[in-house]
Order: sequence, then C-alpha cells, then structure tokens
Amino acid sequence: MSSVLSTIKQAPGSPGDQPDVPTERPARRTRKRGVTRWVVLAVAVVFALFMLAPLLLLVLNAFKSGADYSAHGPLSLPERLSTEAFQQYLSLVNYPRALLNSVVISGLVAVLGTALALVTSYGIGIGRIRGRTWILAVFLLATMLPQESLIYPLFYGAQATGTFNTIWSVVIVFTVLQAAFGTYLLSSVMSTIPQSLLEAAALDGAGRFRILWSVVFPVLRPTLSVLVVFFFVWTWNEFYIPLVLLTDQSAQTVPIALATLQGQNSINLTALNAGSLLSLLPTLVFFLIFQRTLSRGVTVGAVK
Repeated sequence: MSSVLSTIKQAPGSPGDQPDVPTERPARRTRKRGVTRWVVLAVAVVFALFMLAPLLLLVLNAFKSGADYSAHGPLSLPERLSTEAFQQYLSLVNYPRALLNSVVISGLVAVLGTALALVTSYGIGIGRIRGRTWILAVFLLATMLPQESLIYPLFYGAQATGTFNTIWSVVIVFTVLQAAFGTYLLSSVMSTIPQSLLEAAALDGAGRFRILWSVVFPVLRPTLSVLVVFFFVWTWNEFYIPLVLLTDQSAQTVPIALATLQGQNSINLTALNAGSLLSLLPTLVFFLIFQRTLSRGVTVGAVK
C-alpha cells in the first residue's frame, strides 16, 4: 500500500511536480512601464524648457546693465545682477498708475462681463426665446470680428458719450465683447440643466430671478469662475482698442505704457525687458492664485 501511494505522489501529473508559474513576464512589463514613464517625463521636461525659454531670456536680460547687454549680447549670463533697467523703466513710465488702470479695467470687465453673460444666457438657454440659434450666431460672429473693423464706431461712440480718454470707454466695450462670448458658452451649458430641477423650483414658488440665483447660479459657479479668470487675462492683454481710446497717459494701461516707451524714447532693450517682466508678473500672480479655481471649473462636469 505504501509503495502504491509513493508511486502516485511521484506521478508526472501530480500537483506537487508542476513547475512554478513564471514571473518573468510581469517583471518585464514593470520594467517597460518604468522606462516609458521616464521617457515621457524627459520629453515633458524638454518641452517645458522650450516653452520657458522666452521667459528665462526675458528675466536674464532684465537684470543686465546696458553696458553688459551691449558687450555680451542677449544670450550671455549677466556679469552681476543689476536693477538699472528697472530704474530706467520706472523713471520713463508711470507704472503704478498704469498698473492701477489695468487692474481696475480688467477686474470690472471680468465681473461685469460674466454677470451680463449669465443674465443674457439665462434667457436664451432656459427661456427658449424665438430665434435662439440666430441670436447665438450673432454673438459668435461678434467674437470673430477683427477689432480694426470696430474701431471707427467705437471711437466716435466714445466721443459722443463723453467717455473718450476714460477707463469707462474700454470697460464698456470689452464688457460687451466678452459677454458675447460668455453668452454663447453659457447658453449651451444652461440647455443641459434638467427641466425637472427648474420645474421643482417653480412649484415651490420661486420666480425667474430666484431660480437664476438659487438654482442656476450654484450649478454654473465653476464655469463662471473660469470665465472670470479668462476675461481678466484677455482684457489685460488687449492693446489695439485701448491704444485708440486711451490717449491720455493718466488713463493708459500697462501694455500701452510699455508700447509708448518704444515710440517716445530711444529703444533701451534692457529697460524694455524690465518693463515686459513687470507687465507679465501681475497676470502670472493672478493665474497662480486662481489656478485651483480654474482647474476645478474645467474638470467639473455633471449637474449635482
């Protein structure tokens, strides 16, 4: 009996004699994934350096003296860190005033443009007014028109209303232009809000403005925050219309003040780099502050 059992245990088909499961394939897959991740990381770093190269070059030349820039060119490291360019720029341009004008104009346009887009898109997206498609087409066309085609009526309109050479001329113009894009975007988002949610609020006795404030606004708050950030940055970078409507230096924005530095004085490249850096810093700080709000608004999807 014992010999039979020993024969069965030593049979070639018994579980005890089966070879171990090979572990080479999972190890190879893990190594391949690790190599792929390092390759992707290296490519991302190269692209990041390529995109940051203009900014690094701007910072490099902003802290050079004029003599250092003339002697060694724009690609060399500065012999010493110098604030001469910033001092020259601040002596030629009233930067605090221009900064205040840009912040006020961009902030007002961002808030007023988003609020106007919310109200108008509420009537189009939820009110289901007649000719909704044609109205949205007009709003989309308004965002596609070049500013050169609008400058003459805007110029004479600002003169007729007494807002020429004041920040309100630019605020009114860009509030309408930005609200046109916001209306086109928000109306399509509002059309996806469930009608049952709106009907339940109406049955509870809520009026149209109550529904807008208590139901629609909380749902669209992430999208509205994205619009505020975009409208602020877009308005900050506007140049052509403010250049025509704001000829007085006391009302000029930062981009216009930087451009007049080239036109009125001999071009000082180090001072120009310093002014460009000072013009870029506020929008960069603004973007970093609202980066989480921007990413949250872009990734939000479903109606809760």
